[in-house]
Amino acid sequence: MKTWTRLTAAAATALVASAVWSQTVTVEEPWVRGTVAQQKATGAFMRLTADQPVRLVAAASPVAGVVEIHEMAMDNNVMKMRQIPGLDLPAGKTVELKPGGYHVMLMDLKQPVSAGQTVPLTLVFETADKRRIEQQVQAPVRALGASSSMPPSGQSGHHGHDHGHKH
Repeated sequence: MKTWTRLTAAAATALVASAVWSQTVTVEEPWVRGTVAQQKATGAFMRLTADQPVRLVAAASPVAGVVEIHEMAMDNNVMKMRQIPGLDLPAGKTVELKPGGYHVMLMDLKQPVSAGQTVPLTLVFETADKRRIEQQVQAPVRALGASSSMPPSGQSGHHGHDHGHKH
């Protein structure tokens, strides 16, 4: 009986921990900028809102050999892009990854990415107690020349999906 109680308690604890961690970060409007034939890098963009303080510390994608977290910042009146070790996500505050700011850089692309495709991303978050949480994201590819801005917060935006409207 004691073994059953311990197993049940352990299973319940694992289930609760799993449920808590799966709801840590909300990812809104993920997208990847399309590329041209010889282009070997592109960016992934999205809005991230954490329900507890976490840090985006890594990312991965099967379409890229290297995936890094980057920021664009002015340095002596020159816009420079650089890798950063992580990006803090304060509890309840939306952090936007967008062109010209923070973004996920996909480098050493294995093939071009174009509108209509979806790029799988794995985001890795770290909690205050150094636990790592992976979150899977499916990011649609936007055509290279398409608008690079996201709809304002709270608006879903239409991304070429037919929602049953007659044309």
